[in-house]
Amino acid sequence: MPGLALKPASSNEIIVSNPFDGSFVGAIRETSADAVDLLLERARRGAQIARSLPRHQRSAILERAAAAIEERKEEFALLIVREAGKTIAQARKEATRCVNTLKLSAEEAKRNAGEVIPFDAYAGSETRQGWFTREPLGIIAAITPYNDPLNLVAHKLGPAIAGANAVVLKPSELAPLSALKLVDVLIESGLPDEVITVAVGGADLGKAIVSAKDVRMISFTGGFVTGEAIARSAGIKKLAMDLGGNAPVIVMENCEVNAAVEDCVSGAFWAAGQNCIGTQRILVQRSIYERFKTEFVAQTTRIKTGDPMNSETDMGPMISENAVNRAAAMVERAIAAGAMLLCGHKPAGTLYPPTVLENVPAACDVLNEEVFAPVVILQPFDDLEEAIELANKPEYSLHAGIFTNDLASALEAAKRIDAGGVMINQSSDYRFDAMPFGGFKYGSMGREGVRFAYEDMTQPKVVCITSLQH
Repeated sequence: MPGLALKPASSNEIIVSNPFDGSFVGAIRETSADAVDLLLERARRGAQIARSLPRHQRSAILERAAAAIEERKEEFALLIVREAGKTIAQARKEATRCVNTLKLSAEEAKRNAGEVIPFDAYAGSETRQGWFTREPLGIIAAITPYNDPLNLVAHKLGPAIAGANAVVLKPSELAPLSALKLVDVLIESGLPDEVITVAVGGADLGKAIVSAKDVRMISFTGGFVTGEAIARSAGIKKLAMDLGGNAPVIVMENCEVNAAVEDCVSGAFWAAGQNCIGTQRILVQRSIYERFKTEFVAQTTRIKTGDPMNSETDMGPMISENAVNRAAAMVERAIAAGAMLLCGHKPAGTLYPPTVLENVPAACDVLNEEVFAPVVILQPFDDLEEAIELANKPEYSLHAGIFTNDLASALEAAKRIDAGGVMINQSSDYRFDAMPFGGFKYGSMGREGVRFAYEDMTQPKVVCITSLQH
């Protein structure tokens, strides 16, 4: 890969292994935290180059990259399966979304340039006219996770390039190869290679990057612990963080129950539950609780887990045995506290079957924290007021959902649920790459979604012209 030789590196190698069978996928040199000065020197050159690229050129680069990935979509999908463990069907969908993300970024590069300012709308400014432009911030640090190793990278690189910024990209060391391949495609599509500087390594490298004064913004997707560490180290710069969620879905008695069951099964177990908007808590009105539970468990037990390359597999492995062990320990603690296991919870290496719990005590971490695993909790409620109260209990939130045929109930829930998105008549697990995406409450800052990330990654500059004629 062309980008690899350009990264200051240590003598250590990072081995990327297939989560399903442990087979070798690739090896890259680890970037040392000591190399951060070299990384930033390169990024500073990249920032000067990026800001000199006209809008039509930025757009054309992104369009060519989108077309190249469309043409090589199967190649990208296979790499996602091998390094991240998604099923081949899920990986193909991610590759398609990456194409859309880059196309949206290409459009944003051309249209979101600023606005005319109506100075004469204010007394005393009648002799003035002007506008504001959207200018690049400079250097953006982008830190991405393993669960969407291609499209979440595109959600940071696409808007940053559209806004004429340089990027220091630190992809997850567990699944960095899709990111590297995307960078190579961008360079092949005409992006000057110094605009993106890739560094792959651990926490020390991350801390060195985010604390650098030259970095003007950090765009981070990952966990709360890492997010808090970044905030402590960052200093004075913009932060945009997607720190995960604990998504509730409300199922009202007047909904289409079969459709709700099917959509909640998909929402809970997509990508082996390693999904920040994945359904974790399903709140079901008491009058239909037993019916919903019976059908939900029946559909869940029919999910086929195994080799993600097999087209008949519904759910592949989690990213590592450590991730499985963490989830299984949370489930064990809940069971020990009195929760009822309805199905699943039989780990085998990196495979963890879809797991359903009920009667989980309020203090259990599996109920209050993000599990990030194929684990879902069923809870009954009596009325919408109680359901909204239960939905809002965690101190952080990304998405929520509600199933109901009553418009008033749907709109009441949408108004009162504290979440970055409320999906009506579908599970929490829906994202369109053009919509604003981010959380509410603790730790929430900034928004992804191409237009909104682009605006975060640029800054207004006002030009005001005063007439000297009287």
